[in-house]
Amino acid sequence: MNRDIEPRLLRAFAAVADELHFTRAAARLYVAQQALSRDIRRLERELGAELFVRTTRQVALTAAGVRLLPYARRVLQAQDDLAAAFSGAERRPLLVDVSAPVSTGNQVLAEARRRIGPETELVARFHSGLAGAAAELLAGRLDVSFGRARGLDPAVLARLDHRLIRYERIAVVLREDHPLARLEEIPLSALAGETLYAAAGNDTTTEWTDLAAQLFAGRGIAMAEPFPEIDGDEEFIRVVTKRRWSVLASEVFTHLPGAVLRPLTEPVPLSPVSIVWRRGLTHPGLDALHAAARALSTTSGWLHRPPGFWLPRPEAGRVLRDLRTAE
Repeated sequence: MNRDIEPRLLRAFAAVADELHFTRAAARLYVAQQALSRDIRRLERELGAELFVRTTRQVALTAAGVRLLPYARRVLQAQDDLAAAFSGAERRPLLVDVSAPVSTGNQVLAEARRRIGPETELVARFHSGLAGAAAELLAGRLDVSFGRARGLDPAVLARLDHRLIRYERIAVVLREDHPLARLEEIPLSALAGETLYAAAGNDTTTEWTDLAAQLFAGRGIAMAEPFPEIDGDEEFIRVVTKRRWSVLASEVFTHLPGAVLRPLTEPVPLSPVSIVWRRGLTHPGLDALHAAARALSTTSGWLHRPPGFWLPRPEAGRVLRDLRTAE
């Protein structure tokens, strides 16, 4: 076995192992798929072992691939730590927008904090939406955020890096006395004639309002009139309670007194959540966030898509293309 394996080859292997899909792994590494395949074949030759089983339907790790993966991650982490040691990255906190105290981002942040030493500081910020956070990322006032990346302006997204980590099930918040509140799940058809608040008028959450507009289209569901940005949970609860709004939400949402959270069904709408960071950023805290997100995605089934799921565009198109490729 070659004892001088290039870290680039291990990084290619780790990306394919994470994605189990050569096209997505190549996009993540910003290389051509042919170049990625060449690197994997070269690594297999140098190790003298096949690392992946490739069929027309799927990519899977072999036993040798499973054995290699933890070693590859340790080598890559050591390389990143070395780079950070001479870049000064570890001397400043990583500013992480988690949107709200009850959120996927905050779950990832909490898990990452359990994985890092005291020398690396992760500082939480609470922006109401990814559209607003993206502007802060590009300005250098934030390092990482979470949300529906594909709902951003393409010109903005092109300057950021992102990776899908979860499909949140979409839900609705109803007053306890609402006729539908007695149901455990709400069929979308039952919301015909209802008006739901979906952050219209808030320029920092346009990716969420866009998702809502797609979901409501053709189903007779109206969107509540535009309202100025609502800052903080306390103010949000006050405004929603006063206006007696029903609210389009996700399964991970702040509790509202006097209200119930009910998941939607028929179809099951999903909100894609990505970790989003400034392109070119290196920091041990970012590595910890990625590791935490991978662990939570695996142990909690965050990337599972239930039968009869619904996704907004353009995410739905990408999933359909991947399914066709797998077939």
